[in-house]
Order: sequence, then C-alpha cells, then structure tokens
Amino acid sequence: MSRVGESEQLIRELVQLARLALAGKNGDVQLFVRRLANRYKQEFPQVSNELGELVRRTRGASSILRGAVVDAIPVDLDSRLQLARPEYPVYLDVEPHWPAAIRQSLQQIVIERKMEAELTSENLDPTRTALFTGPPGVGKTLAARWVARELDRPLIVLDLAAVMSSFLGRTGNNIRNIIDYAKGVRCVFLVDEFDALAKRRDDPVEIGELKRLVTVLMQEVDQWPPSGLLIAATNHKGLLDPAVWRRFEALVEFGMPSEEDVRAAVELYLGNFCKDQGWTAVLTRALQGLSYAEIESEILRAKRQAVTRGESSDLTLRNLVKGRANSLSRSGRRDLALSIADVGLSQREVHNITGVSRDTVRKYRESRSKQDGGN
Repeated sequence: MSRVGESEQLIRELVQLARLALAGKNGDVQLFVRRLANRYKQEFPQVSNELGELVRRTRGASSILRGAVVDAIPVDLDSRLQLARPEYPVYLDVEPHWPAAIRQSLQQIVIERKMEAELTSENLDPTRTALFTGPPGVGKTLAARWVARELDRPLIVLDLAAVMSSFLGRTGNNIRNIIDYAKGVRCVFLVDEFDALAKRRDDPVEIGELKRLVTVLMQEVDQWPPSGLLIAATNHKGLLDPAVWRRFEALVEFGMPSEEDVRAAVELYLGNFCKDQGWTAVLTRALQGLSYAEIESEILRAKRQAVTRGESSDLTLRNLVKGRANSLSRSGRRDLALSIADVGLSQREVHNITGVSRDTVRKYRESRSKQDGGN
C-alpha cells in the first residue's frame, strides 16, 4: 500500500474509533482496538502490544453488575418496563445433570473465559456467541445460568414481552437499545425464544420491518465484543433463518433425557424423600419421555402433596406412578409393573397401579428369573 493509502487508512480508522467512543459503545471500542492490534502486529509490533495491553487492562477494570448499571437498563417508552432482567449473583437450586457431550461443550466455554489472558496473548478471543437448541424443559436456560455462575458474571435475560412493542419501529429500537447496553457490560446475555426474533426471512407471514430486524440481529451477533458472552436459545430451530446458524461460534443441542439421564434426574430431585431405593428404578420407568423440567415438576408436586396431605412418601409415589402409567406404551407399562413388583408390592397392587394383569406380571417375573438363573 502507498504512503498516501496508508494515511487514508489510518484516518478512516481514527474516525471510526472516535465514532464508537463518542457513542459510548465500550464493547465495540475494545473489539475495534483488538482488530487494530492484530492488523499491525507484523508491521508495528510495539504498537500492537501496547494496544493489546490496553484492551486487557480495560477488560479487567470493567465493573460487574451493580445498582447503577441495573438502573441503566433501557426501558420500553410505552410500558416503561425494563427490556432485560438482570441477575447477580446467580444461584442454582440444584446442580444440573447433562450428558457428557453437553457438559463438555459448556465447560469449554467457561474454560476459555477463565483463560482469557492466555488466549489474548495469542491474539485469540474466547467464544463470544453460542446457540442452544432443543425442546422445552431440557435445560437450555439452566445451562446459561450455570455458565454465568461459573464465571461469576451477571446474567442479563432479554425480556421478550417488554421488547415486542405494538409499534413495529419501536420493537426494532428496543432491540438495538438493549443490545447496545448488553455489549457494554461484562455479562452473559441470554436471548431466550430466539426464534421469535430471528425467524426465516422467507416466511410469507412476516412483514418487512421484522425481516429487517433479522438482518440487524445477525449483524449484532457478528460484531459481539469478546468482553461479553451472547447465548441465544430456541425451542424451534426450524424457524430460524438459515443465515443465523453460521453466525454462532458454538452450537449446543440439548436432547430429551436418556434412561440414564432420567435416573440421574430422579435421584437428584428425589433426594432423601424416599428411603427405599427401589422407587428410583420405578420412577425412572414411569417418567420416561419427560423433559428435565417435567421430571422436576412431577417429583416436587409429589413432595408437596405428601406434606400438605400428611401422606407417606410411599403412598405419594404410588399415586404419581399410577397417574403416569396410562401415558406409557404397552411394553412400557409392563416394564413399569416389573419394577414395582421388585419394590415388594403384591401383584394385585401392581395391577391396580399399572393396569397390567396379575398373570402377565407373574409370567414375566418367572421368565426373567429363568433368564437370570441361566446366566
């Protein structure tokens, strides 16, 4: 590049830096300075190192969420509701259980943040954006809360109800305002129900303003500063615009719990409620096909009923299992009946709970005993 070209490039960069600084977009300023450090690493290594050190110091000095920052969360002009819900510190009622692949993905995000200085020294950024997909109740929001807790950072959750205005132009402004705010705070910014904002642009139902909003969102994802972490979550990945997927650096897919996962969730939520460990196997059978959130809801409801009705844990769990039996397949009810029989209930009681005949229970128990004896 000629000397004149270099001078013009420097002037453009200076103007862009001034524009970002005067607009108060601290996150964007940090990102731009990092890019300058990378660009001039070979030609001006000392300047590059000084710029990188400035960014590292700024990140370390960034304030955690406090009252003044909470008060600064933008509001919808009509409802005066804050456009996001802040939470700090983040507490979890129970330690979540995920399959190994999901836990590894989440831990990788956390480790990168904790080794931010090491990555920065190699001109690398930690993961800035992640997309969580999966059906309702499988732990996407819980995962975002877990990441925020592990990083000891504020969790700021976009409030979709407050953001979506009856005035289309107002919705776009709300989105831009809350995103500009979140980019300036060292936080975990969660956009739940992401599909409501980032729908496919070829959807004939959506109108021009909302389609333009998708384009704005994708640009913001591309430009998310390394000082923060953006997590988007969706229950309906098929509704997302195809161009959204490649914008996210990490994709984590949450599935329905396997039998092993159901057992772990049952043990977690059951706790010391029932001393008979045989009920763990029974509940694992009875609660197959439910999400983590549904498993938790069923068990907590049973616990509350035991307290308010003065019932024993055994009776309460029998009622829970009986209520679930009808939703299972024929083979599922059979396996459930065998698990209940193993707890020590009579064949009559097993029939009353599951609807499986006593002859069927006896036949399958005898068949299983012969198989066990043969082994």
